[in-house]
Amino acid sequence: MSRDVDSNHSITFDCKYHVVFCPKYRRKVLVEPIDARLKVLLSRWARFQLDVIKRCIEAQKSR
Repeated sequence: MSRDVDSNHSITFDCKYHVVFCPKYRRKVLVEPIDARLKVLLSRWARFQLDVIKRCIEAQKSR
């Protein structure tokens, strides 16, 4: 499994996803039903990523 690594003149980094919410008026943004739907979507995405990683590991073991 290869990793795409970027580099600068002084550092090497591997950028991942990072979600930041910056509400303008300091009010709750993730309220019902938005928070429930976001939890469902993020858990599905995490399970998908875990399945991909498991398949890559299994493929490497079978070689």
